[in-house]
Amino acid sequence: MGIDYKKELESAAKTMILVHEPDTLIKMIVRMIVQRVRISHAGILLHDKDRDTYILTVSRGTTGLKIPKGFARMDADNPLIRFFRERINKQIFNDGALVYEEAKILNQHKIGLSAQKILKGVLYQMEIFETEVCIPSYFRDDLLGVLLLGSKKNGKKFGQDELDFFVALADDVAMAIRNAQLFKELELELNKNKRLFIHTTVALAAAIDAKDHYTHGHTARVTDLSLKIANRLMQKNKNTFNEKFLEHLHIASLLHDIGKIGIPESILNKEGPLNDTEIRKMQEHPTVGSVILQPIKELEDSILGVKYHHEKYDGSGYPEGLKGNQIPLIAAIISVADTFDAMTTDRPYRRAFSKKEAIVEIQQVSGKQLNPQIVNALVQLYAESKI
Repeated sequence: MGIDYKKELESAAKTMILVHEPDTLIKMIVRMIVQRVRISHAGILLHDKDRDTYILTVSRGTTGLKIPKGFARMDADNPLIRFFRERINKQIFNDGALVYEEAKILNQHKIGLSAQKILKGVLYQMEIFETEVCIPSYFRDDLLGVLLLGSKKNGKKFGQDELDFFVALADDVAMAIRNAQLFKELELELNKNKRLFIHTTVALAAAIDAKDHYTHGHTARVTDLSLKIANRLMQKNKNTFNEKFLEHLHIASLLHDIGKIGIPESILNKEGPLNDTEIRKMQEHPTVGSVILQPIKELEDSILGVKYHHEKYDGSGYPEGLKGNQIPLIAAIISVADTFDAMTTDRPYRRAFSKKEAIVEIQQVSGKQLNPQIVNALVQLYAESKI
């Protein structure tokens, strides 16, 4: 029973569009060709735009016929690349596929000295790589790659339906590879920007810490503890506490006190308890922090942690008096970590609690001031000597 090439093409196109990793996509394409069409080997020469060269990115086939990965590097002046890049193939052939036997016969006829010279070089390249058919893959007007196909395992020539399939596949491959490359470039850019943003955030957090002489290192400790608590909770509920949540929590905990930029240092560094006016001013910092960050749309989830980390489970907190599950989990986690660090840090008007003393005190306000689920995670971490 023959292969339904139209069905194969539709299936390949649907699958390719879902793959965003270029190397994975190319391996999948070559594997499919070798297995379904049953040829001795296949490979793809892919354009490296940084060096303007074509590299054999992937090759599959039996040992001996398989072209070693990275073995082939063809610059723009290589006859095979020029043949397709300068569209000489279109001048000589009607379709996009270059069949070795047909090209060999054609080269013996008058096709113009320039084209004949290049075609001779193309045939030599195909002989080196034991290639029966070459199919170019274009994205717009640019040659993105060349598909190299060895002979069929049954020894027969490639039929027109097979060549048509490869040419159509090459068009889909070009689009899929370009999409995958663009996705990869975007991902790399986002990761680079994310690292830059985190570094900037850490620097900003350090500047906030420096404003408050008595809480040096507070932000780093709260961030570390918040992530430890979230990872513990993640063991039981991976749907809620996933990697995205951890990312938002990381940023929120780094920036939870950013609103203190708007608090006078005379209040932040006062040697003694604050009066009512000073307390009200201090309690503005979560709202001020959220207002500062509001223009950055990407921080929408992280802002919840900044704005509500002083809310209390029983509704007695600020700025909005939220209670229970009304308090976003991201804020509830920072609240527990913030409380623990505040209790275990020396202040001018009191000594620091020991970790054990702080845990006991926190357990007493669990379900009142603090979320009991998060307190339990903190207690487990302490019991295991992880904090």
